[in-house]
Amino acid sequence: MNRDKELRKNIRYDVKGVALLHNPLLNKGTAFSYQERSLLDLEGLLPPHISTQAEQKMKVLSTVRSLDTDMAKYIYLMSLQDRNETLFYRLIIDEIEEFMPIIYTPTVGQACQEYGHIFRRPRGMYISNNDKGCIKKILKNWPRKDVDVIVVTDGQRILGLGDLGADGMGIPVGKLSLYTVCAGINPRKTIPITIDVGTNNEELLEDPLYIGLRHKRITGDEYDELIDEFMDAVSETFPNVLIQFEDFANQNASRLLEKYRHNYCTFNDDIQGTGSVILAGLFTAMKNLESSLSEQRVLFYGAGSAAIGIAQDIACAKEMAGTPSQEAKENIFLFDSRGLVVKGRNHLTPNKEQFAHSIAGETNFLEVVKKVKPTVIIGVAGQPNVFTKAVIEVLIQENDHPIIFALSNPTAKSECTAEDAYRWSKGKAIFASGSPFNPVEFEGKTFYPGQGNNAYIFPGLGLGTVISRSSRVVDEMLIIAAQTLGNMVSQSDFDEGRLYPPLTNIREISIKIATAIAEYAFDHQLAQVSRPENIEQTIREEAYQPDYISYV
Repeated sequence: MNRDKELRKNIRYDVKGVALLHNPLLNKGTAFSYQERSLLDLEGLLPPHISTQAEQKMKVLSTVRSLDTDMAKYIYLMSLQDRNETLFYRLIIDEIEEFMPIIYTPTVGQACQEYGHIFRRPRGMYISNNDKGCIKKILKNWPRKDVDVIVVTDGQRILGLGDLGADGMGIPVGKLSLYTVCAGINPRKTIPITIDVGTNNEELLEDPLYIGLRHKRITGDEYDELIDEFMDAVSETFPNVLIQFEDFANQNASRLLEKYRHNYCTFNDDIQGTGSVILAGLFTAMKNLESSLSEQRVLFYGAGSAAIGIAQDIACAKEMAGTPSQEAKENIFLFDSRGLVVKGRNHLTPNKEQFAHSIAGETNFLEVVKKVKPTVIIGVAGQPNVFTKAVIEVLIQENDHPIIFALSNPTAKSECTAEDAYRWSKGKAIFASGSPFNPVEFEGKTFYPGQGNNAYIFPGLGLGTVISRSSRVVDEMLIIAAQTLGNMVSQSDFDEGRLYPPLTNIREISIKIATAIAEYAFDHQLAQVSRPENIEQTIREEAYQPDYISYV
């Protein structure tokens, strides 16, 4: 196969014997043929039976399904990834609905909380404030120079769990796995990175098994100088790489995005990816309710980076549809820890100020719901059970089909459960969550709650950016991704309560999004390579497939 020949060009044939078996990107385990075993000094190092990949998958699938807890399954799957990456991706791609919740949300949250205790083998790179002045040199230690995507975190706001410091590495590792599973980004061309600047988590600082620096977080100019050096070093070491910021705290996420987005190919998934996937759910709802975004009154519980990102995407989508800029923000309301965000309130950040309204303040969320009369409520504050029965009963008094997004992760942080939403709304709610919920039976009907999973957006966005070598990620790309995703939800999906297509279609979804993103980049002079004759065909041909290559 031509693909095998191309891959063999990049494989060092001096990696043989035990060293080859310990290289997860090259290892095939018992699937090495007799000829390969002879060529690669593997004779006697493996059992004599030559396994097919299907046989190997059968074995690991049986093993992982026999484990009692999701955490045990996570640890087993990570160990599989550490010894045979191709087999790992074959398993996850084939059984994505079963194992995505294991390798990412919600299980990855618990994995990060216990990361130092379950740590077996390092993945990716760790850069700390001790490395200031040496980051470029350190990045050159990475064994492969052709890198397409980096996911980086400083571990300060992991999911809804807070400051986990260096233990947050589970997030970039998991995100990059999804880039490969969902969009076919080659795992050889990705790097998960944690920037360790300390932690303010006292429990971690006192934990003898914590893997990070044992001091409080650095802040201010010292922090900014480190991130500046990192961005410069990455762009010089890995030209054209896409840098995804992940789980930075609110005080840093938005300002770093604005600081870097115009000069680097970068985006923040918590802000832009979340905004895009929720916008896609709203597009789906609007299409099936025969309504429009301009008719909706949206109330956020939470006013952090995720809320701002979603709000800005909604406003941007309205503007792209012809609504004037200021008018696009008029029916978007924020509720934070101090209550409704209103004009004249002290200490409003610029991000909140743009969505502040000239109305009386209110600190009780139920009273705000009564006052604002939202058609859409969106929870992104990590506060569980705040979408109460009373709140939902007020919603159904004003709306035939209230839209409820309970987005906080993990499941224990969700603003309400899917069952609560459907039962309290008497089956009228259009519901989506951040973590998965099981189907809900109500009055003879089965509802399949949608999961507003960023995995619907960021892999396709990344793939389209990589294929086009776009110099930047711009807001319009996120809107296009949302529109593309929303258009892939069928009427039958919506009738069953789904706001998103089944995850089993995620590869096709990502290819369609990537094609749309690449087309935009080529059409708007953002691409840095020649336009292929057929963009979608090129994407399909270049997508990574977890098939063993032949070494002979």
